[in-house]
Amino acid sequence: MMDQKKLVDNEPSINLIISNENEKGMIWLSSIYGSYNYSSEVETPNGELVHFHCPHCHVELSSKTNCNICNAPMVDFHLDMGGRVSICSRSGCKNHAIAFEDLSLALKKLYQEYGFRGREYPKNLDLRTPATKVPVEIDEESEIIESGTFLQAYCPKCRKSLIVNEMLKLKISNGEEGDLLLSPYLNVFTSKSTIFLPEEKTVKDLKCPKCKESLIAHEKECGKCGSPVARIIISARTKFIDFYLCTKKGCRWHGLNEEDLYEIKLEDSDEW
Repeated sequence: MMDQKKLVDNEPSINLIISNENEKGMIWLSSIYGSYNYSSEVETPNGELVHFHCPHCHVELSSKTNCNICNAPMVDFHLDMGGRVSICSRSGCKNHAIAFEDLSLALKKLYQEYGFRGREYPKNLDLRTPATKVPVEIDEESEIIESGTFLQAYCPKCRKSLIVNEMLKLKISNGEEGDLLLSPYLNVFTSKSTIFLPEEKTVKDLKCPKCKESLIAHEKECGKCGSPVARIIISARTKFIDFYLCTKKGCRWHGLNEEDLYEIKLEDSDEW
């Protein structure tokens, strides 16, 4: 049921058939556990009960249990590594759970067979201990920040760290308030939000979780899609530099200020 071409949260999505009393169509759920984002052909108002079906055999997915929050039927997805993920069938309810038949076996398969999120990281990158690597010198005038480098990120307003529990944390506003968690590793585009973010839509505002000031940079736009960008700062060499993120969901553009381009480049960035 994995769809490698349809991305949600910048990752291959879980493809299902969804139906309610009036419509039937396709839905793509985020494959990141804990993310509530999705893309759907069917409107699903909050509170509505929906049915999920396998896109191959069209059998309805069900569970023997009901949601312990809203009492709606739960929906089970079985995992290749053993175990299941359960979600509530009521639109808007965020109840979900994961259970493994053998946790040690599941973890062994996850890291030995699939790697970390299916990505090939640099061999000398230790994901357990975040630390900014020493950039590779290109020449006396410029340097490159390699893909996989842990970016020490700070708010440009209050200068406090934006790294929380090894993730880059921002406050997000998109009709409702929530948290946005981004991977702090350069060119690793995993993300997670506590509110629903429509794919290929820009968010209204991104704020520092410490000082609550907006990070939107009105003087600059995305170099790929023209959307508004947010500005944070990262540490490189012995100084702070501006680092820009596109606010459009799914756009992977990021870049630096023009004056910093003479000294620093980002490996594999869409800007170059």
